[in-house]
Order: sequence, then structure tokens, then C-alpha cells
Amino acid sequence: MIAVLCPGQGSQTPGMLTPWLEVEGLSAEQMLARLGEAAQVDLLHLGTEADAEAIKDTAVAQPLIVATSLLSLAALSGRAGAHTDWTAVTAGHSVGEYAAAVVAGVLDDGDALGLVATRGRAMAEAAAATPTGMAAVVGGEPSEVVAAIESLGLVAANVNGGGQVVAAGTLEALEQLKENAPARARVIPLAVAGAFHTRYMGSAVEAVSAAAEALTPADPIVPLLTNADGSVVTDGTTALRQMVAQISRPVRWDSCQDQLLALGVTAAIELAPAGVLTGLARRTLKGVETVALKSPDDLDAAAELIARHRA
Repeated sequence: MIAVLCPGQGSQTPGMLTPWLEVEGLSAEQMLARLGEAAQVDLLHLGTEADAEAIKDTAVAQPLIVATSLLSLAALSGRAGAHTDWTAVTAGHSVGEYAAAVVAGVLDDGDALGLVATRGRAMAEAAAATPTGMAAVVGGEPSEVVAAIESLGLVAANVNGGGQVVAAGTLEALEQLKENAPARARVIPLAVAGAFHTRYMGSAVEAVSAAAEALTPADPIVPLLTNADGSVVTDGTTALRQMVAQISRPVRWDSCQDQLLALGVTAAIELAPAGVLTGLARRTLKGVETVALKSPDDLDAAAELIARHRA
């Protein structure tokens, strides 16, 4: 039973699209041009020539990541057959939910990129309004970590499992958390524009909700998990509304991973730009075989995994 996982912001690296342009039969440049037009950004330039500082910008990072995930999915489908034939469930972390919505058939790729671009711009604007940030808290006893975060008026914005929680809120409170880290825990500031998945993103929710109203989502043809609590969403309209609301609500990736185990998943493939979610899976999803699609060099391993685990 195979899960397709879609990474979130922070997984991007300079030049990450370059190797995918050489995949035979993929027509990568045409796909990127079409998706870039939908997002109103130059995905080809961002993914091949732009430096780390340029692609750190929330407004461009989000559509770039989702486009890269969908490009790698198209490449893998070329090797292993249509993904709907072997994908048993899909989930995405934060903006990765939009790629997962395409995997599940809730949105087509053009609509997803257009909405993600609106999301990225709106979140960047919301972040610019108030100086806020995020920090990863690694290690420690989970309840003590959450208690320490909340005692400073911060939010556990990403509960990722595997001993990792991301705190979000004011820069002053994050500095206090770093200076007084919970027992046996490290606090690592993250290079993000603001406190994502908190009330500070309220204006972004409004902007993305207005854009989403123009779309007509379909019901999932592949089971889709929500970041809200890891449950399976069976209605397309509900899925889209939850994705929009999640902009200002915590990501419960730990619950998504619990659900994957409950459903009987035996293998997981993380779409490009991969690495973060498979890293968490190795610590949390015991007995689940994983492949991270970091480059086209990983396509054969992913196709072999599919051959062994497909229903």
C-alpha cells in the first residue's frame, strides 16, 4: 500500500529543476511554462538559475515547490504507469497539500498553481505586516516542549512527530525560547518570512479563500489526508476549504503519519524536492519503506518500490 507525500516550504534548493529537464519523454519545459503562466511566475528561471536568496521568498518558493512536486510525479508516472493505479493515499505538508490535492484529483495542476501563487503572495504580505518568525524545537519531551512554547505566547505551528515541533510567533518570544530551551531540546531559528499557520496569517486566509471560490474542486479519487488532524477527506469542497483554513492553523503532520500507519501503508514516496518528509518517516513510520525523489536518479528506485508494494 503506497502513499505519495508532498513536501512543504523550506525544501527548495537552487537549481533543483535542472536535472528534471533532461528526463526523456517528460516535456518538462512545456509543463513548467504552462504552470508558470498559471502562477504568473517564471518557474524555469527560478528552478534553474535563481539563487538561494531569490527562492527563499515565500511568494515564489511556494509555486516553485508545488510545480517541482508535480513535475516529478509526471516523470514517475512515465516509469510506473498512471499514479492513480498505484497510489493508495496522499498527503502534503503545508503548501504540499496543494500538490496532494492534484494527486488526489481534487484540483487540476493549473488551478492548483494559480491558487498556490495567490497563497504565497498573500502569506508574504501578511508576514511583512508584523515582524514574526518560526523556530524548530528538536528533542525534549513532547508535552514539555508544547508547554514551553505556549507559556511564551507562541504557537506549536507544525507538530511534525519524530521529536520535532515548530514554534511560531513574535521574534522576541522566539528568542526567549532559544535562551530557555526545554530540557534535552534544541531550538533552531528557521529562515522564513513570518509566523505561518498562526493568527498572523489571517489576512492571507481571506485572500486565498476569495480566490478559491472561483474554483470547482472534484471529490478525491485517491484518499486525501488533511493537515488539520490527519483524517481522510472524502469531499472536494471540504478539502479545499480545509486547505485554505490551514494557512492560519497548525499543521498536524504527526496525525497524518499516524493515519498512514492506521491505513496499513507499507511504502511511501516523497515527491521532489524530497528529503524532509522521508526523514520524518524513517523516525516515525517504522517498517514503512521510503524513497525520496531528490532527482531523476531516484526514479528507478521509486518504480521498483511501486512494483513491490502496489495493490
